[in-house]
Amino acid sequence: MTGAKRKKRSVLWTKMHTPHCEDFKQWCRRRLPILEWATRYNLKENLLPDTVSGIMLAVQQVTQGLAFAVLSSVHPVFGLYGSLFPAIIYAVFGMGRHVSTGTFALTSLISANAVERLVPLSSQNLTAQSNTSVLGLSDFEMQRISVAAAVSFLGGVIQVAMFVLHLGSATFLLTEPVISAMTTGAATHVVTSQVKYLLGMKIPYISGPLGFFYIYAHVFQNIKSVRLEALLLSLLSIVVLVLVKELNEQFKRKIKIVLPVDLVLIIAASFTCYCTNMENTYGLEVVGHIPKGIPPPRVPPMRILSAVITEAFGVAFVGYVASLALAQGSAKKFKYSVDDNQELLAHGLSNVISSFFFCIPSAAAMGRTAGLYSTGARTQVACLISCVSVLMVIYAAGPLLYWLPMCVLASIIVVGLKGMLIQFRDLRKYWNVDKIDWGIWVSTYIFSICFAANVGLLFGVVCTVAVVIGRFPRAKTLSIKNMKEMEFKLKREVDDETVHQVKIVLINNPLVFLNAKKFRADLMNIIQRENTSSQPHDEISKCEQNTLLNSLSNGNCNEEATQPCLNEKCSLILDCSGLTFFDSSGVSMLVEVYTDSNSKSVDVSFAHCTASLIRAMKYCGNLDPEKPIFFESVPAALSSIHSNKSLSKLSDHSEI
Repeated sequence: MTGAKRKKRSVLWTKMHTPHCEDFKQWCRRRLPILEWATRYNLKENLLPDTVSGIMLAVQQVTQGLAFAVLSSVHPVFGLYGSLFPAIIYAVFGMGRHVSTGTFALTSLISANAVERLVPLSSQNLTAQSNTSVLGLSDFEMQRISVAAAVSFLGGVIQVAMFVLHLGSATFLLTEPVISAMTTGAATHVVTSQVKYLLGMKIPYISGPLGFFYIYAHVFQNIKSVRLEALLLSLLSIVVLVLVKELNEQFKRKIKIVLPVDLVLIIAASFTCYCTNMENTYGLEVVGHIPKGIPPPRVPPMRILSAVITEAFGVAFVGYVASLALAQGSAKKFKYSVDDNQELLAHGLSNVISSFFFCIPSAAAMGRTAGLYSTGARTQVACLISCVSVLMVIYAAGPLLYWLPMCVLASIIVVGLKGMLIQFRDLRKYWNVDKIDWGIWVSTYIFSICFAANVGLLFGVVCTVAVVIGRFPRAKTLSIKNMKEMEFKLKREVDDETVHQVKIVLINNPLVFLNAKKFRADLMNIIQRENTSSQPHDEISKCEQNTLLNSLSNGNCNEEATQPCLNEKCSLILDCSGLTFFDSSGVSMLVEVYTDSNSKSVDVSFAHCTASLIRAMKYCGNLDPEKPIFFESVPAALSSIHSNKSLSKLSDHSEI
């Protein structure tokens, strides 16, 4: 008997420690999303739109790569490398199908602080002017890109460490107002950094607290040094870009291929500058020499990692927040899911691996991602095709960019930031939905432009958490006694007639950014539950939970008795009598629940809503104006359902 037991234990131990092939395949698909979508890629339907989008994206990648490299205080050619390698790595590890990863204005600004601090422009004369063996660039340029690569490497290591610690789930602290204000503030900084090129002025590098205001003070003090030629060319470029892009947007449904105005402007400006010799005649600053080819990889200098740790944390947090917001937005728009933690791994590896190839810190950019939307990209293949085009520029067309005026390049960057800058319009929405969110947006923006984007982000998160902590003690939990009595009374009145199901969900907690996602997940589980067993008519399913605590602990609601909506039409009544307060994230989630439920043939009604909630939902979402969805009480909502359809059976009563 003892030998049999030992043999049994040995077999169990072997099974526990033997790697299973299926588990390994599942792990690979989870950590390498390319294995999931590449095997299902439809060449006939997707290749043509992905190719067109990829070519259009390459134009943006090249122009933004050159500009953001200059913004990062390194040679423009390194921006081309930063447009190539991170995009390839993200296509393998990332889950955003319509996200363009590469050079990014915010991370370039942050890394520029380290570059200017450790290798200032004043040290150029002290550095040996002999060219290195790397692309014929000077020692000064190589020292600068070494600092930027070190920032990228350490920032990527921090992101990978966050992935290992599963800190991706902590992104619920990053609310929509905070992200919107931070990115708008960062876009304002980028526009400010391009002023010297737009005006043709020589402005020294200014950073630190209130540096934003010092730059404009310097501009107004030296307003007479503005080059009229650069100003006129900048204004002309901005007008052409805005007009053509607006026309492309209006007629994109009628024309299959939009006009690549960025590419046309680059070719026209470069050719004009070459023919008229604007560099020498008018003193216009041009991009300059772009060497061909890609140098062999080199390990970033580890000795300076301790000196760039502040910028590395800024790159890690700001880059990830901005990229995750774009990935979640594309997932919501095109109906797929994104793993927050996997995105940390994808962007972390993009920064770590690319740093060996002389790349500046990378992240996803709003302008390029919006370009993928407008040109009809289907999958990450569009980004890979853009990488092929960027590679052709690096090996063939790079030297032709010598004559591109910097003022034209700056104009392209400023117009490309339009999507971020128009987020000022969100202020009206937040004022109508939740004035506290409006205050958080304004204060976060002010901190972002007065100090830095990462400081503004930290301030916004602290303010949001402090406000919620201050508001939650006022929340009250309702008793469900009256709801039960009403439900049994209704069942007796309708006498068990046939098959229309109504689910009543009692919201008995505030709905804010902390629990909005958990609320939606639980509600969708109630609607989509696939349970074919019939439910006894007198049973009532209850799910008593505190949504704030469950959002933090990832607890699941036990809904074993919940009955599905199967093939018949269902109705859902959300009793908001316990919804003591809400923010813009909560209102957006309610509107999203309404639209998603309607797409699943589930009618949603809201009962006991306050006037402020009704006003906020009408402002945030496209609700059906002809169909009443707001009612004074649950019986009123039930009466409306019963009058329109033959109500016979009330299936579930869940409490959230």
